[in-house]
Amino acid sequence: MTAPTRSAVATADAPAAIGTYSQAVRVGETVYLSGQIPLDPSTMQLVEGDIDTQIHRVFRNLAAVATAAGGTLDDCVKLTVYLTSLAHFARVNAVMGEYFCEPYPARAAIGVAELPRGAAVEVDAIMALPSGE
Repeated sequence: MTAPTRSAVATADAPAAIGTYSQAVRVGETVYLSGQIPLDPSTMQLVEGDIDTQIHRVFRNLAAVATAAGGTLDDCVKLTVYLTSLAHFARVNAVMGEYFCEPYPARAAIGVAELPRGAAVEVDAIMALPSGE
């Protein structure tokens, strides 16, 4: 049996990888999107502002990678949200409603001690593309 073909997904519309990973990897009709923190892709610096500003930037970054992979956020079937304070969970729900429609992706939210670059939020995703894309 042959292993499925894997291909890296990259776009300048999202922050460049800051380590030994790809922005996303596509295997067949499934795309695994690496965690996005609220970096501005043009400056590679954390966005300034409140938690809502950070959450919006994260979802815009994920959307850019999803587009580069041939899909949209509507194709996401699973998200994992990492927060340095679970007090921000309600804000994630509110902002997420601006980027996703029902049926919403499955999701886990995890409280963590810290995130890269001092970010307050990070989100990764799994996307299932329609067959034939």
